[in-house]
Amino acid sequence: MTLLTDSLVVDGVRLALRDRGRGEPVVFLHGTPSHSYEWRDVVPHIEADGFRTITYDLLGYGRSERPVDRDTSVAAQTDLLGHLLDALDLDRVGIVGHDIGGAVGQRFAVASPGRVRRLMLIDSVSYDSWPSPTWRRIIDEELDDLPGMSQDAFDALLTRQLEMTVADASLMTGDVLRAYLAPHRSAPGRASFFEHQVRHYDSRYTEEIGDGLGRLTMPVRILWGEEDRWQPLHYAKRLRDDIPGAELVVVPGAGHFLMEDAPGRVVREIRDFLTAPPR
Repeated sequence: MTLLTDSLVVDGVRLALRDRGRGEPVVFLHGTPSHSYEWRDVVPHIEADGFRTITYDLLGYGRSERPVDRDTSVAAQTDLLGHLLDALDLDRVGIVGHDIGGAVGQRFAVASPGRVRRLMLIDSVSYDSWPSPTWRRIIDEELDDLPGMSQDAFDALLTRQLEMTVADASLMTGDVLRAYLAPHRSAPGRASFFEHQVRHYDSRYTEEIGDGLGRLTMPVRILWGEEDRWQPLHYAKRLRDDIPGAELVVVPGAGHFLMEDAPGRVVREIRDFLTAPPR
């Protein structure tokens, strides 16, 4: 399905966007290597529950603009989130962030706690948890050579990585796999992947806010796939221990792309979290 149906120019750049519903606003932030496609089996259900959902491709990802001279780091994406909320005239929102989207959510909550009503982190990068060992090797040994690789070689590399994101490998095949590969099915798309995503796999963006997590006061729920091979469960437990009052929910039989392994469970957890009385 096509989840994102609109676009909006924010701070001089174009973001592919879905903005539906009239209830309490909730922003969905995707991870990497990914785009908003990962929310296709989640967001429509939350909309149907009466929430206003804002889902967009991060700058340099998916169908959003891929500028050649614009910072697309986690820090820059956090600033852009603030500009997006301003453009939509939204003062306070719930945030659901996956992977690096979780890092954007963490940074935004630490910097602008008054604008975050609730925060859910799904298999989020944190502290020094990223890049994963496989991505670190690629960055250290191959990064400068990767943009020039053939499409077949690129597809093989990214497919190997995407297959690690699910506990059930059969889920990352066919049309689903093709959808994750689709934004990079060209030379500019491959170059953009490395320049806008991989070059910014840098844990300093989460390490530098570690102390700030202890000052968060909004409700926080951490949702984690027990079999996540990129973000080990002990990081989820550390987040739970460092964020006052945070809840941790572990999903057995699920990996890093929890929305692929267990979309129904993700919907139920988000629904429960968004409707729980604020503490």
